[in-house]
Amino acid sequence: MVQSINTKVDLVIDATSHLGVSAYGQIMIGDKGFEFFNKRDARKFIQIPWEEVEYIIASVMFKGKWIPRYAIQTKRNGTYTFSSKDPKKVFRAMREYVNPDHMVQSLGFLDIIKRGLKSKLNK
Repeated sequence: MVQSINTKVDLVIDATSHLGVSAYGQIMIGDKGFEFFNKRDARKFIQIPWEEVEYIIASVMFKGKWIPRYAIQTKRNGTYTFSSKDPKKVFRAMREYVNPDHMVQSLGFLDIIKRGLKSKLNK
């Protein structure tokens, strides 16, 4: 059995981890960190302490009406991508522990194209 790093839990919600092959489970947000527990295999879990979180990146579509997935970028271990049933509720729970300036929106399709063209023209 996996030991949780949290002493107080704020939110538990069904979610999907998009790390390699998609895994279904639950996200637990608490006072010590962000946790994902796989439903089928108890050995597959992700625990990210709040001190390790660099940015939370949201993929926003239709002017904020729909957030299909979001990513947590850590200081040392890379980026973890998740999706959940109610992402706005997850963001509100994470906002208590992460600086709101570190919660950013990912680039859109046209922004990526503009950035690529500018880099080609500058060379």
